[in-house]
Amino acid sequence: MRTLTATGHGTAHVEPDAADVRVAAVARAAGVADALAGVEAALRLAAATAKEFTTAAEISSAGLSVWPHHDHEGRPAGFEARHTLAIRCADLATAGALVSALAERVGDRLVVESVSLVVSDRQPVEDRAREAAYADVHRRATHLAELAGERLGLVVSATEGTQSRHIDLEQAVSSRSSLDVSFEGGRKAVSTSVTATFAIEE
Repeated sequence: MRTLTATGHGTAHVEPDAADVRVAAVARAAGVADALAGVEAALRLAAATAKEFTTAAEISSAGLSVWPHHDHEGRPAGFEARHTLAIRCADLATAGALVSALAERVGDRLVVESVSLVVSDRQPVEDRAREAAYADVHRRATHLAELAGERLGLVVSATEGTQSRHIDLEQAVSSRSSLDVSFEGGRKAVSTSVTATFAIEE
């Protein structure tokens, strides 16, 4: 059986609808125990604040560390402790309100490590990208067969390549005031490829 193999590409776009917020409570003290006590007090406040914006199941510790602190001249200056929380927010407005509340209540003991805008349900956009890739591979294969003076037959096999995701329109973080943080979602582009082998009609 004669066959023809081609690869098609497809892309679909989606707006992020949720956010993963990573914040850390930080404290410095002369000793390790005092640094840990300070950071845990700040963490309890941060966790209590986060529970006002999302469920407890969406809040988790993401790391605790303590290390020697040095001043700007490199001299030992006690210890610094950091305890990080990972918080999933159901929408971008909630994420902005959470960051604002944390900054107000935790103050200088707060470090905002990152805010990642995410798509809570990726399956629909992945399906659209796959459908576009399959339509593209069929078009390419049909054209190749026509160029060779042949007629394209049924699919013998098909495989999907690795999906990739990138930001099509830049994500933005804006602040209308020191305690009014908001996030602009932009669009995420999800791309995939499909390689298919078709029979050539005899």
